[in-house]
Amino acid sequence: MNATTSDADLDRHPFVRGLGPEFVRAMAEHTRRRRYETGATIAREGDPAREFLLIGAGKVALELVPHDRPHLTILTLGPGEVFGWSWLVAPHRWRVDARALKPTEVLVVAGAPLRALLDAHPRDGYQFLLRLVPVLATRLDATRLQVLDVHAP
Repeated sequence: MNATTSDADLDRHPFVRGLGPEFVRAMAEHTRRRRYETGATIAREGDPAREFLLIGAGKVALELVPHDRPHLTILTLGPGEVFGWSWLVAPHRWRVDARALKPTEVLVVAGAPLRALLDAHPRDGYQFLLRLVPVLATRLDATRLQVLDVHAP
């Protein structure tokens, strides 16, 4: 289900809170609310990545899917967290699977317009990226730990 969102809805999310009102208003124009039921696939590794997702409610598993093994959960995310950074980096393909672990509501921001907003609003774009980089670092660390655990003797 897709529903439109307002800049007030978007500004309540911790990731966005405090960014400039003009930037948030422009971002809201490209944001929709979406709901996923338990077990629903939100993203699949290798598929085009066109969205940045802000979790409002629920729980999401980020998973690697090795060819000869069961899904490997890298990280579990909840309300106030974000996922989906592949819209930012070419070739814009999902690098993990994402699955709803319980009914989940997200704000979905279209990636291409968001890239344009980051360029058009350099101050807020820089603040946005300063918020995103620690998320990426955390995900990299979580992936590293999972890989070490899988390959441990």
